[in-house]
Amino acid sequence: MTGLFDAHKQAHLRAAEPLAVRMRPRSLDQFVGQDHFLGVGKLLRRMLTADRITSVIFYGPPGTGKTTLAELIARHTQRDFQRANAAAIGVREVRDVLDRARKRLENDGAGTIFFLDEIHRFNRAQQDVLLNDVERGIVTLIGATTENPFFAINSPLVSRSQIFQFQPLDEPQVAQLIRRAIADEVDGYGKLRIEATDEAISHWATTCDGDARRALTALEIAVLSSTASESLVIDLDAAEQSIQQKAIVYDGTGDEHYDAASALIKSMRGSDPDAAIYWLARMLAAGEDPRFIARRVAILASEDVGNADPRAIQVAAAAFDITEKVGMPECQLTLGQAVIYMATAPKSNASATAIWTAMKDVKEGRTVPVPKHLRDGHYKGAKRLGHAQGYQYAHDGEHGYVNQDYLGVDKTYYTPTDRGYEQHITQFLQWIEQFKQEAASDRS
Repeated sequence: MTGLFDAHKQAHLRAAEPLAVRMRPRSLDQFVGQDHFLGVGKLLRRMLTADRITSVIFYGPPGTGKTTLAELIARHTQRDFQRANAAAIGVREVRDVLDRARKRLENDGAGTIFFLDEIHRFNRAQQDVLLNDVERGIVTLIGATTENPFFAINSPLVSRSQIFQFQPLDEPQVAQLIRRAIADEVDGYGKLRIEATDEAISHWATTCDGDARRALTALEIAVLSSTASESLVIDLDAAEQSIQQKAIVYDGTGDEHYDAASALIKSMRGSDPDAAIYWLARMLAAGEDPRFIARRVAILASEDVGNADPRAIQVAAAAFDITEKVGMPECQLTLGQAVIYMATAPKSNASATAIWTAMKDVKEGRTVPVPKHLRDGHYKGAKRLGHAQGYQYAHDGEHGYVNQDYLGVDKTYYTPTDRGYEQHITQFLQWIEQFKQEAASDRS
C-alpha cells in the first residue's frame, strides 16, 4: 500500500513539473549540445562511459544543460550521488555529506559524487570546507556555476577540478528540442494535436539566445494559454506573445561585462565599425552604464588612434561630455557616432608606447637629472647655480627650432608611424634630424 501511495505522490509531483524539467534527457544520447567536450570520443563522454569521472566544474550561461548533465551522471554512475544548491545549505550540511562519504568509502569502498549547484554562492571559507576531501578523493565534486570559476571559486579548488565550459545552444539545437517536446507522448505534448509553424519555432530558437529552458517555457505558455479545444496551431504571432522580450545574458559586473567591453575595444582597434557598433548596442541594450562606454572610447582615442588622428580625442571628449549630460536613450546616438569614428580612424599606438616606455624607465631606471640649461632660472640665486645658463629660446631660431639637448641622455621614446597625421609628424622629425646633422657638419 505504501508503494501505491508513493507512486501517487510521485505522479503528482511529476505533473507539477514545468515542461523544461520534464523534457530533460534520460541518456547521454538524448543530450543536445556541448559536443566540444561531450561528443563521441570526447573527454567527458569517455569519463562518464567508464564511470571514471573526477572532480569537475560545469561553467556556462543558464539553460545550457549543466544541471541536466549532472542528473544524467546521477542516473548512470555506480557511485552514491548527493546533490545540493549552495544557496540553500551551509557548512554543517556540507560536512554531513562529507562525513557520510568518508564512512561509505571506509566501510564499503564505495565512492560518492557531490553535485553542488550554484557553487559560486559559497564564500571562500565555505568552499575551503570541500578542499581537503576533494583533494584526497573522499568525494568527487561536480560544481555548477554561471560565474567565471577563476574569479568565483577558490584557486586550490579550481586547480583540483577539470573545468568544462558550456556554450549557448545554437538555433538548430534549440529547434530540435522544441520539436522533440511537441512530439514526445510521455513528457511532452505528443498526445495533443499541436502544430508549430517553422516561423514560430525559429522565433523561439532565436529569441531565447541559446537558453533551452526559456524556449521550452515559451512553448509551454503557448500551449497552456490556448483556448483551442481540439487542435492547436502555434503561428509566429502566438510565438511572439509567449516570449515577450529577448533575454540578453549580461552581468554588469561579471564576465559578460568585461567580455563585451573587450570585444568593443578590439573591434574599434581592428577598424571594424560593424562589429564595434554591434557590441555597443549589445552593451547598451543590456543596461550598461553609458559613461563606462564613453570612458573606454576616450582611452582608445589616445591609446590606439593617438596622433594618427588628433581629432579623435576631441570626439571622445565631446562624446563623454554629451553622454554625461544627456544620458540614455539619446546618448546612444553620440556613442554610436564616436565608436564608428574610432573604428574608421587611422591607428597608431606610438604615443601610448612612448609614455609606457618612459614610465618604465622612470620607475626602474636611473633618474635622469634635469640639464642645467633647462632648469628654472627665475628665482634669486639661480644664476649662481648655473641654472638656465646657455638655454636657447626656440622661437629665436630661423625656423622656430634650435639644436639643443632637452633630455641629457640619448633615448628615443616616440617613433611615429606613417599613418594619418603622423605622416606629417614623421616628416617634421626627419627635418629636425637633418637640421642636427647639418649643424654638426658646420661645427666640424
